[in-house]
Amino acid sequence: MIDPILSLAFSMQSNKGVYALLLGSGVSRSAGIPTGWEVILDLIRKLAHIQGTSCEPDPAAWYAATFREEANYSKLLDAVAKRPSERSQLLRSYFEPNEDERQRGVKTPTEAHKAIAKLVAAGYVKVIITTNFDRLTEKALEDIGLVPTVLGTPDAVQGALPITHSRCTVIKLHGDYLDTRIKNTPEELSVYDKRLNILLDRVFDEFGLIICGWSGDWDIALRTAIQRCKTHRFTTYWTVKDDLSELAKQLATLRRAEITPIKSADSFFGDLSEKVLAIDEYSRPNPLSGKLAVVTLKKYLEDNNEIRIHDMLLQEATRVSQGINLDSSPTASVRPDQEEFLRRMKIYESSVETLQAMMCCLGYWGKGNVEAVVIKAFELLIESQKERNGYEAWRYLRLYPALILLYSIGLASLANNNYALLGAVFLKTKNIYRDEKNTSLMFDLYASRVIEKDLGHWIPGREREYTPTSNQLFELLKPALKEYIPEERQYEDLFDRFEYLQSLVIADLMLQIRDHAWAPVGRWGWKYIHETGRGISADFANEMASLNESASGLLSWFGNSLDRLAKAKAAVDGVASKMGWY
Repeated sequence: MIDPILSLAFSMQSNKGVYALLLGSGVSRSAGIPTGWEVILDLIRKLAHIQGTSCEPDPAAWYAATFREEANYSKLLDAVAKRPSERSQLLRSYFEPNEDERQRGVKTPTEAHKAIAKLVAAGYVKVIITTNFDRLTEKALEDIGLVPTVLGTPDAVQGALPITHSRCTVIKLHGDYLDTRIKNTPEELSVYDKRLNILLDRVFDEFGLIICGWSGDWDIALRTAIQRCKTHRFTTYWTVKDDLSELAKQLATLRRAEITPIKSADSFFGDLSEKVLAIDEYSRPNPLSGKLAVVTLKKYLEDNNEIRIHDMLLQEATRVSQGINLDSSPTASVRPDQEEFLRRMKIYESSVETLQAMMCCLGYWGKGNVEAVVIKAFELLIESQKERNGYEAWRYLRLYPALILLYSIGLASLANNNYALLGAVFLKTKNIYRDEKNTSLMFDLYASRVIEKDLGHWIPGREREYTPTSNQLFELLKPALKEYIPEERQYEDLFDRFEYLQSLVIADLMLQIRDHAWAPVGRWGWKYIHETGRGISADFANEMASLNESASGLLSWFGNSLDRLAKAKAAVDGVASKMGWY
């Protein structure tokens, strides 16, 4: 099952600024800011001490027995500090660090507050609603140079800029601990000023919600405001460490909230921020996209600047790899379906466009000095997509970007007779996808392996084709290779030649370890069946008759042995003749 935080990250990144945060006391927990219940227990202990008695081991039970009512945060504050100014002074020690606490990082912004500040700075969060009195959110924002609009009173709400015009608005529902108008008592928490209700109605109507650290039990007016909202334009994500209370469950059901288990507010917002910003980075238009990447690469090739070529290629390969990992394939619990399959294909095809253009350029113009970095790029991409869990169809589909690149560099290499580079890719690239050592990448990176025929039939227009994946690649790669293979017939011939050569290599590799071989059959296969005496098999037979064992770059793939090549060809043609594609 896809991680719900990953789903939220994608939704948040693609709907910039539409999610508001609703933060309760749990968000400030790791800063040493006490929860309301902890303040209650501390106040009870102080009250008991003043009366010369002990309330341990259960302060709450002592309070209930002594005062004949249950201990309640708001009621207790109202009992020990009658006036708002007194309550503010009483609460100050709970929210402001002393010198020792400041040095130890206590009562200062947590990792959650810092991560939230990053999301605000990037424009993904514009509204923060909080029941907290502390100023940790504002402090985290100020630390990175952002000054939010803070609405802590009805008067502030009335005079503020509309939230759409503010970079960040912090709505402090119960006020600020330094303001004498903070809300603590049951009466204060049961109803909000009309001006604040109007603002909340708008937020709950127009924004999605990410709720963290809020129990939903004590804040009657806030619950009422959420209940008033009848529309749900965007999803509500309610994070939980433990089970929700009954009141919270009712509210979550009403809001149709996604319940999202977390370990802590710090880990949740840290993870969320990291994922959203990583997706954002990956989704930005690449400054080296398209033709600019090729122009730059050609300049480096002309200057024989191996360092620049190395850094440029691996940087782009890393970008592609990280982007694919962020939107990982469904796991074992999700059975393959056509909609998700096609969605994955489109993402992979789009993600690899720039790297594909670079591989085409290197395939056509690259010499021996680029072999090592090209192999390293393939191995980097393959290693990062290694996945052991889930349906095999999803696991192999993660190799689709590498397959596109293999065909791209292969066709471009053949267009310029660059057999040395293509041979290096075929024979020297380690198959990191498997556990066995020294196996060739070719054993897993071919069309019918990455997308087997039944799944290939899900591709629109390819429902009845013999080689749907191969045909899809044939059409997909054509525009990118137009510069190197301008003629349609030449492109078709080179495509068949590439797939045939790949089959020969795989058959030869198998014959080196056993006495029989199998090889994949690409779109050339049905031509072999239906066009006897024509097609790539017949053309290659004529070519073999003129191969010179000492001069042919192609023959070096097979140990400069015509006999090895002939055996591989016999094996491949034998497989094709048995395909039954009549």
